[in-house]
Amino acid sequence: MTQRLARSAGLIGVATLASRVLGLVRDQAQAFFFGTSWQADAFVVATRIPGLLRELFAEGAMSAAFVPTLTRKIAREGKEAAWRLGAQVVNGLLVITSVLVLLAMIFAEPLTWTYAEEFAKIPGKLELTVVLTRINMPFLMLIAVAAAFMGMLNAQRRFFIPATSPAMFNVVFIAATLIFVPLFTAMSIEPVMALSVGMLLGGAAQIIVQWPALRREGYRHEWKLNPRDPALQEVLVLMGPGTIGVAAAQVNLLVNTWLATEVDGAATALRFAFQLMYLPIGIFGVSVATATIPDIARHASDGAHAAMTTTVSWAIRLMLVLSVPAVVGLIVLAAPIIELIFQYGRFTQASTLMTAGALAFYAPGILGYSIVKIASPSFYSLKDARTPVTVSLLTIAVNLALNLWLNSVMGFRGLALGTAISANLNAALLLWLLSRRIGGTDGARIGRTLLKVSIAAAVMGAAAFYAEAWLRGALPQPAPGDWWALVLYRLGRVGGAIAVALAVLAGTAHLLRLEEFRAAMGQLMGRLRR
Repeated sequence: MTQRLARSAGLIGVATLASRVLGLVRDQAQAFFFGTSWQADAFVVATRIPGLLRELFAEGAMSAAFVPTLTRKIAREGKEAAWRLGAQVVNGLLVITSVLVLLAMIFAEPLTWTYAEEFAKIPGKLELTVVLTRINMPFLMLIAVAAAFMGMLNAQRRFFIPATSPAMFNVVFIAATLIFVPLFTAMSIEPVMALSVGMLLGGAAQIIVQWPALRREGYRHEWKLNPRDPALQEVLVLMGPGTIGVAAAQVNLLVNTWLATEVDGAATALRFAFQLMYLPIGIFGVSVATATIPDIARHASDGAHAAMTTTVSWAIRLMLVLSVPAVVGLIVLAAPIIELIFQYGRFTQASTLMTAGALAFYAPGILGYSIVKIASPSFYSLKDARTPVTVSLLTIAVNLALNLWLNSVMGFRGLALGTAISANLNAALLLWLLSRRIGGTDGARIGRTLLKVSIAAAVMGAAAFYAEAWLRGALPQPAPGDWWALVLYRLGRVGGAIAVALAVLAGTAHLLRLEEFRAAMGQLMGRLRR
């Protein structure tokens, strides 16, 4: 089981890595054209409302409620019954998201005024944010359907195509940015609207890329919706509170953006930092969780709590050996990484300092976010929506209090730190309560793994710091205006430091006999060889 889980997680990780790399290219394109300008701030804030609704209503609820229910449906009644349920969920999502989109478009102006009143201090900034919010809202409908398709394929243990659909979103977004920004500029249309066009086209692309795989699995869509269907009611019952239970990350990000509107450019800096922080979560945390959820759902359906404990424990330990080094690496190399990826065009050294400061404080949240992606769906597999809801509400309250305080003490960087603390609190509470519910999560073994990987990551971090500092002086300095030499110089510093860090990490993990690290690296190297 552990080998199959590692293989599935590795397959998803490869697809997700491609998506996240393309996501960085997408952010690079945005940063090149708009930097941390007020136009960039307007777009970031305009994506927050559809982004929040997407996480609350579509993607989060899908993974937490839909996949376990559909998995049980397949096991008990077969594919045809599962596809009928899937079609009803898609239809229900279309109805509800249509209403939400319409209401949000109608009330976009008062919503934006409430959320970003500080933008009114710059002429045109608030008005542009309102327009972009209205344009962006239909993205919710597109991503809801894409998330439902992803859930149906994951329930069939088809992970690769769903994991590549975000890559298609990024490809389309990048193309739209490169094409429409110059075009809109020439046509005297606000150039930042090109990002909204890319967002909508990318959402449609996520649906299109998954449709052939669903057809091959036998799915045929039926335009039927029976609210009295017991299976549909089960999904809705879990999705209702589930929209809150998985909401902590996005609500906390919403609070951060709201508070960050007080500082010009801070909202964009926080967004770029959050996206970079989420890169290892997407590669490691999401990959392990996506591969684990169907197995957890089957064990929960069978009442096999001992098997569930084994699966959860292995998934968390596998995630820890991948995520803890990522935390340390992002803290140590925050500024060089931001320079390499973003500091071109309108993205200045000041933008780098803002974003790197936020990234260093966001980074510890990687652990919390990754654990939640395993722990929260485990409760839904047990048909317990109340626990993650309660914990999430508590976390949101703690995050709000922390952010209000830390923002006054540390500025916008305190918002990142408060979010990281809250994410880890959320994870710790969920894991403790899950352990009580299923008779343990092999906590002692998880603790030993965490201790070992923390020691290995600390040694790795020191190696990365000194390697980057040495390379900064040893590599030839680029001539002024030589763009390619500048890129190679920065790439040499970051790439060399990472190479040294990984070698030190592997050696330290070997000395500490870190079994989970060997398993993760074995699967990764095997896949790379193939």
